[in-house]
Amino acid sequence: MYLNSEKKVELFSTYGQGAKDTGSAESQIALFTFRIKNLTEHMKQNRKDHSTERALTGLVGKRRALLNYLKSRDINRYRAIVKALGLRK
Repeated sequence: MYLNSEKKVELFSTYGQGAKDTGSAESQIALFTFRIKNLTEHMKQNRKDHSTERALTGLVGKRRALLNYLKSRDINRYRAIVKALGLRK
């Protein structure tokens, strides 16, 4: 499996306040970004997989909502996570 518990701990410790910080906006955005990248690669190879396409669209929407929330609450945290993950916006 591409996303095991060790990878999650690594993501949470890198982008959150610690390895146990699973609920902060930054750690959730990092997790969604990792999943989006993997699903995007899958969609490049399997263009007719509509259920995966729907899941990918939902994940992008969830990440966008979290980014909007973070932008409205703390612009410095928003800018830091966008820069760290290399997102366009």
